Amino acid sequence: MASIASIRSIGHRNATKLRKANVRTTEALLSQAATRKGRSVISERTGLPTADILKWAHQADMMRVSGSGSEYTDLLSAVGVDTIKVLRRRNAENLMESMSYVNIRRRIVQRLPTLDMIQSWIDDSATTEPLITS
Repeated sequence: MASIASIRSIGHRNATKLRKANVRTTEALLSQAATRKGRSVISERTGLPTADILKWAHQADMMRVSGSGSEYTDLLSAVGVDTIKVLRRRNAENLMESMSYVNIRRRIVQRLPTLDMIQSWIDDSATTEPLITS
């Protein structure tokens, strides 16, 4: 799996804290932060807020959806799609419109995803079970 630094919202300083706590990959983050207790343990070891750890774990979980890299998960999060369960319920055309609107203002990605890409994410999310339980 990808390095913890591939989740762009983590930042260099927080990524270093996570690495020192032996959370070096998105896979490690998912396995250790899947439960509330696991996030508390990471928080105690790093001094990072559990809310931030949960947000990053959801982004790592979203990166498991085929074709949605770290940039696109940042854009999805910016439009309110921060979990696999939320992505399942979205309409591709409406999501594309929201992503265009947000990206014009915040310039999160250089190239917007196509309607087919977004539809494939929605389809793939239907068969991808979330790893974050609580």
